[in-house]
Amino acid sequence: MEAIIEKCCGLDVHQATVVACVLVGDTRTKKQVRTFRTVGRELRALRDWLTELGITHVGMESTGIYWVPVFRALEGNFEIVVGNAQHIKNVPGRKTDVKDSEWLANLVRCGLIRPSFVPPLPIRELRELTRYRRSLVNDQARERNRIQKLLETASIKLASVASDVFGTSGRAMLRALADGDTDPTRLAQLAKSTLRKKIPALVEALEGNFESHHRVLLGFQLDRLDEMEKAIVKLDAILLEKLEPYKRELELLMKIPGFNRVAAASFIAETGGDMSVFPTSRHLAAWSGVSPGNNETGGKRRQAGARHGNVHLTTTLVLAASSAVRQRGSYYKDKYWRLRTRRGAMRALVAIAHKLLIAAYEVLRKGEPFVDLGDQYLTKRSQSDSTRKHVKKLESLGYDVTLTPREVAQ
Repeated sequence: MEAIIEKCCGLDVHQATVVACVLVGDTRTKKQVRTFRTVGRELRALRDWLTELGITHVGMESTGIYWVPVFRALEGNFEIVVGNAQHIKNVPGRKTDVKDSEWLANLVRCGLIRPSFVPPLPIRELRELTRYRRSLVNDQARERNRIQKLLETASIKLASVASDVFGTSGRAMLRALADGDTDPTRLAQLAKSTLRKKIPALVEALEGNFESHHRVLLGFQLDRLDEMEKAIVKLDAILLEKLEPYKRELELLMKIPGFNRVAAASFIAETGGDMSVFPTSRHLAAWSGVSPGNNETGGKRRQAGARHGNVHLTTTLVLAASSAVRQRGSYYKDKYWRLRTRRGAMRALVAIAHKLLIAAYEVLRKGEPFVDLGDQYLTKRSQSDSTRKHVKKLESLGYDVTLTPREVAQ
C-alpha cells in the first residue's frame, strides 16, 4: 500500500482505554504505541502527545458511543477520520489491541478509510436533545400502557367508554381512584364536556374490584407520567431555542405532508440540515436506511430488504409517512394505496418514507417550498403512458394516428 500521509495515528478505542499507534515518516517509518485511559485528563494527554509529534491525521472506528469523548477531545486539532467498523475489519487471527491500532494507522496513512458523516458540534447537541425527547415519548407511551393494563386487572373498563383515557376527564377519574375514591357515581360525575352524555355507561364501567395495591400502583404510575410530561415541555422549550438558527429549514420541511415540528427538528438534527454533505438524494437514502439493498449474483438480481442505516432518521421518516398517507388530496396517499395492494402495508409505508426523504432533500437543497403533485397525478400519468403505448403500436402497424379529445369531437 502506498503511503500518502506522512504523520498519522490509529486509535483502537474501548470503554476504559485507548491504544494509540503513531506512524511517522515516508520511506523509513517510525512507530510508537501508547495506551491511554478514557478519562478527561488522559485524553488531553493523548491530544498533547499527538500535537508534540506533529500528527496531522487520526483514524478510529465508530464503536458504540465510546468514540464520542475521544473525538471531542481531539476535535479541532487534527483531521479526524471516523470509519465504519464493518468497512475496516482486519484479517482474523492474532488480534490484539496494539495490532488493531497499527492496522488503523496504516489504513489512515494510505487513505483507505472512508470517513463517516460526523455533523458539527451544534448539530450533535441538537441530535442528543431530539433523541432524548423521543425516548421520553416512548417511555410515556409505555407508562400509559401499564396504566391501561392495571385498570383491566381491576375490572375498570374506562377505555371502553372514553375515547381518551388520559384526557382531562380521564385524568381526573384516575387521580380520584389513586386518592382512594372508588364510588363509580362520584367518579362518573368528574366527566367533562361531551363525555357527560355517557355518565350511565361510565358508572357501569367504573364498577370494578379496585383494591389497595391497585391504588398504590396507579399513584406511582400517574406521578411518573406527570414527571415525563413536564420534562417534555421543558425539553421543547430548550429545543425551540436551539432550533432558532434553523428557522428557515424548519419552515420548508413543515410544508411537506407528514412533517410536523417534531419530525422536522429530528430530520435537521440527524442530517445537519446541509444537504451539500450528500452528493445526491440516493446517498442520503442509503445512509438513512430507507433505500433497498443490493443482492446480485451471476447477473441475476434478487430481492433485498432495506439497508441498515440511521435508525433514528428511519423512525422519523416512517412516522411522517404514516401521517402523510392519511392526508386527503395528497400524492403520497394515492401512491401508498397503489403500492399497498401489490407490496403490503409496511413495504408501502417504507416506500413513502423514501419519497418523503427525497422531497426533504430537494426542498433543503434548493431552498424552495414544497409543491404537492396531488392525488390525480399518477392517474393522469398512467393515462398518458397508456395513450403513448397504444399510439406507438398502431403506428408500427402502418396507421397514421391523430388524437382528438372527445369534448372537441362533440
